[in-house]
Amino acid sequence: MRARPIAPGLVVGELVGQIDGAPRDAWRRVAIDGPPAAEPWALADALVEPVREAGRDVVRVSARDFLRPASLRYEFGRHDPDVYYDHWLDIAGLAREVLAPLEPGGTGRVLPSLWDSALDRATRAEYTRLATGGVLLLDGSLLLGRGLPLDLTVHLTLSPGALTRRTPDADAWTLPAFARYEREADPVRTADVVIKTDDPRHPALIEAV
Repeated sequence: MRARPIAPGLVVGELVGQIDGAPRDAWRRVAIDGPPAAEPWALADALVEPVREAGRDVVRVSARDFLRPASLRYEFGRHDPDVYYDHWLDIAGLAREVLAPLEPGGTGRVLPSLWDSALDRATRAEYTRLATGGVLLLDGSLLLGRGLPLDLTVHLTLSPGALTRRTPDADAWTLPAFARYEREADPVRTADVVIKTDDPRHPALIEAV
């Protein structure tokens, strides 16, 4: 693997080119994956308008709105990294309400949010229909290696030292979950696009040699 430096302003263009290069007779499910320290939501947000300007409909979804209820997330305490890894994300709900409707022959009818984790109750969001050829932009952490049906996966990677430095002290308990993710899911090798973001001012595309 080698790192190819890329100007921050060119990252979005590079990704839009890959997203828009797909045929327009099917939906495109794109995941921006990375630890919170890498702010995957910021990149997903930045893609919305350029993808629309390319002529594709867009629906924006965050995995943070598909967490399980607090009674399940905190069943074994609030700071268990294995529970964070295995049980915080409602994988079934995300697949059922967001990804499966965008399978070939699906309805295109997507639920943009399911659970408000701050209020610990359903969001009661309304379904939205994504036009054929449209793009789902999903951000989240620990998304890969879970069998989610995705068409393009982008992983924002940080070295262990950068991840530790950029993770708030209050969230340091999650670091073992991300170490486990590197071991078990190996996102640097399994993602379609990998961007090293140790210094967000100097990102690099990680490419196979």
